[in-house]
Amino acid sequence: MVEPGTQSSLFGGESAPDQPEQLIREDGDVRLYRHWWSEEVATELFARLKEELAWQQSHIRMHGKVVAVPRLDIWYGDPGRRYRYSGVQFDPEPWTPTLKAINGELKAREGLTFNSVLANLYRNGQDSVAWHSDDEPELGRNPVIASLSLGAERRFSLRHKTRRDLSPVRLDLPAGSLLIMAGTTQHHWQHQLGKTARAVGPRINLTFRTVFER
Repeated sequence: MVEPGTQSSLFGGESAPDQPEQLIREDGDVRLYRHWWSEEVATELFARLKEELAWQQSHIRMHGKVVAVPRLDIWYGDPGRRYRYSGVQFDPEPWTPTLKAINGELKAREGLTFNSVLANLYRNGQDSVAWHSDDEPELGRNPVIASLSLGAERRFSLRHKTRRDLSPVRLDLPAGSLLIMAGTTQHHWQHQLGKTARAVGPRINLTFRTVFER
């Protein structure tokens, strides 16, 4: 096992450890590695995943209506690790070679083990995800979620559900960054990737999770 934050040879040799920034300490645990992968590796992975993954247009139930989500997505994971949110069930596609390799890197470098991943493709600034918490029952009581950003830089925000004394966190996530949400974060905080009027390119986000059988 290599040291946490050190890039392994799987994607092009080792680099100096990237120390995480602690974004949230109260009522949760959110850490950010701004340069978990180099720019070269991030560019390679973005191109590979954009072609390799079976992107689809998902629909969810909202206010009694079925609507298209403003992005493309696809769910991958171990057999039987179904995921359900907003009234829609997602059955996992088998791991692709690239996703399996990235999952292995998370285990080797951070000691994190996951059995599934939600991939999102934000095609432009009008693609987004609304305020929410990843608190579905199948994720367990205090889920650990590892979020890898590739492609265009986008603004990510977190806000506490009840405490107004805690300021929202807003930051731009660069390509190759890794955000880890752990502890009681999903109980107390919401997060979003809002729309933007700026001309931005496509972005891929991978959120690795562990799904438990109900």
